[in-house]
Amino acid sequence: MTAIITFIIVFGILVIVHEFGHYYAAKKSGILVREFSVGMGPKIVAYRKNHTTYTLRLLPLGGYVRMAGAQEDDSEIQPGTMASLVLNDADKVTKIITSSKVYDANAVPVQISKADLVDDLVVEGYENGDETVTKKYSVDHDATIVEEDGTEVQIAPRDVQLQSVSVWKRMITNFAGPFNNFILAIVAAILAAFMMGSVGTGTNQLGQIQKNSIAQKAGLKANDKILSVNNKKTASWTDLSETIQNSPGKKLTLKVQSGKEVKQVKVTPKTVKSSGQKYGLIGIMPKMDSSAMGKIKYGFTYSWSTSLTIFHALGKMVSGGFSINQLSGPVGIYSMTSKVASTGLINIIFFTSMLSMNLGIVNLIPIPALDGGKILLNIIEAIRRKPIPEQYENVITLIGVGILVLLMVAVTWNDIQRFFIK
Repeated sequence: MTAIITFIIVFGILVIVHEFGHYYAAKKSGILVREFSVGMGPKIVAYRKNHTTYTLRLLPLGGYVRMAGAQEDDSEIQPGTMASLVLNDADKVTKIITSSKVYDANAVPVQISKADLVDDLVVEGYENGDETVTKKYSVDHDATIVEEDGTEVQIAPRDVQLQSVSVWKRMITNFAGPFNNFILAIVAAILAAFMMGSVGTGTNQLGQIQKNSIAQKAGLKANDKILSVNNKKTASWTDLSETIQNSPGKKLTLKVQSGKEVKQVKVTPKTVKSSGQKYGLIGIMPKMDSSAMGKIKYGFTYSWSTSLTIFHALGKMVSGGFSINQLSGPVGIYSMTSKVASTGLINIIFFTSMLSMNLGIVNLIPIPALDGGKILLNIIEAIRRKPIPEQYENVITLIGVGILVLLMVAVTWNDIQRFFIK
């Protein structure tokens, strides 16, 4: 149960923070955000303010943003739809009720034969079941529509749609989601660093030396700096630790600065096994920093190190051959979350930071349907100085969605086999 709750909270935070980035940028750009939902599935409650409907839905798995004019936003009313129209004193439609769950005694029942809620803002249909006369109603620019599930949202006229703002504003709106994930990664890492009390400086300077370790026997001391390993420069703790860990049982020559003296020290890392992999250890710890500025710096350096690791993994996927085992979907993330959940709150926060950075970077991959694919189309439009024909953009996006769905199915099944069936 702890693992399930942790997964829901972590996954929910990642998605909501991502979607809030799109929401905020869209609002600032003049794009109508019709709905901002927390959760998926059936609606529990809804609240409207400043033309946006905020909903809380039953399934606590992330959320979404409906921007007017976006491909995932459908505002059409099909001919033959039974609706109730609420009119103002000027006989303009202010609300279109298409849900059987909502009743308004003052509304006019109409079977809609035609509706244009984007350009002409009109509704035509047969009033009170009289099919001998077609009536035409003007629709107010800020009218709302009550959808089948009872959710009331703003209609989406052309001037407030996504495609009506400049290509640069659309680009910023598309980038804002991943950007928020980068911010979350840094903030989460800083929070975890403050909870730890002290953090590694990230430099090549040594902190505590373990007693009776290989490092102590070789004469290494706290505050020594490891300048290089086998003539390979180690400017950071990551460089140093990776080099040693990747050299189990191999003789290494360390170039060490101890005070003003620079000397050569030879060590052979001890071989240890973890998760079927062999690693080298010599018994050194990083230099620690307990200052507030040190912890803030650590949040940035941790996030930067995480991003480099992700880019390195993506590079290996491209250059070294793709394998489905290199990817994880919700099932894989749940399995990892269940393991992290048992190790304490600090590790959960670090895990959230890592996942947030991962989500931001992966979303910027230029695949249609991802934010990176949308940004690529924005860039092409900016270069061409004219919009990409809508039919072409729709086809490209559908292809991207199809690829992502197939990939998600394959990854999910592979995760189930790896983590649960084995």
